[in-house]
Amino acid sequence: MTALLEARRVTKVFSSGLVQRKQATALADFSLTLDTAQPAIIGIVGAGGIGQSTLARLLLGLETPTSGVVFYRGKDLKTLSGEERRRFRREVQVVFQDPFGAYNSFYKVDHVLEVPIAKFGLAHSADEARALMVRTLETVGLRPSETLGRYPHQLSGGQRQRLMVARALLVQPKLIIADEPVSMIDASLRATVLDTLRDLHQEFGISLIYI
Repeated sequence: MTALLEARRVTKVFSSGLVQRKQATALADFSLTLDTAQPAIIGIVGAGGIGQSTLARLLLGLETPTSGVVFYRGKDLKTLSGEERRRFRREVQVVFQDPFGAYNSFYKVDHVLEVPIAKFGLAHSADEARALMVRTLETVGLRPSETLGRYPHQLSGGQRQRLMVARALLVQPKLIIADEPVSMIDASLRATVLDTLRDLHQEFGISLIYI
């Protein structure tokens, strides 16, 4: 069976300097296979600055490997057609580290849910879109009446991060890549985000790569 996502001997080297070139290896000879038929939770563990976020960006196609290949359903990420890339963006979602940096402070938080609904055609009317947002927020333990219509600074760090999980869940992904999703929120709120991610794995069969 073709893997949903596979990294095969991936290495990423960054270069800097104009006159005297310097190189830093962020990731070396890394391999990982995530099956479509068996949802899993995979932990990527290590000290800060050893390439975990680089790995996340490689798996998302935001960085190109120096050597090795990242495959999505058997195809090199770099060669995906427009429709294949659209499917990839729907099936492979991400929750980044900073629960505030993902927002535009000029928009109400509804915007982060409205964009994927419109982009992927998830609703046929404003009422249907609203109902979908409400259901998804409730799934991740947020009260729509206390979330929708507010600006990012009016929510706690835990609420903002669970809203990012809701955004990922909207498109019914196969995989969520969580890049240190609780490191920048209060310790008292971390358990709520972790519990939400675990529940999504158990209830919806969503795989997690947890950094």
